Amino acid sequence: MSEPINSSSEQSHRNRSKIGSVVTLVAIGTICWVSAGVVALAAGAESKILWTCFVGTALGLIGIRYSIRRNRKSSI
Repeated sequence: MSEPINSSSEQSHRNRSKIGSVVTLVAIGTICWVSAGVVALAAGAESKILWTCFVGTALGLIGIRYSIRRNRKSSI
């Protein structure tokens, strides 16, 4: 027997769960960069390390926004 065709609501739910996992993954990475930056700042690290943490955080925020906007245009 053939499998039933997925309804649009099931497909929509799958797309939301995919975007949720992508955003969660990028958010965890961004939180790690923020945490590393705070620790580096408290430890008096070199500016090179602080800038690396800042850029990692900024790219993570851009990645979250990009993933959400991409999902709105097409499914991931």
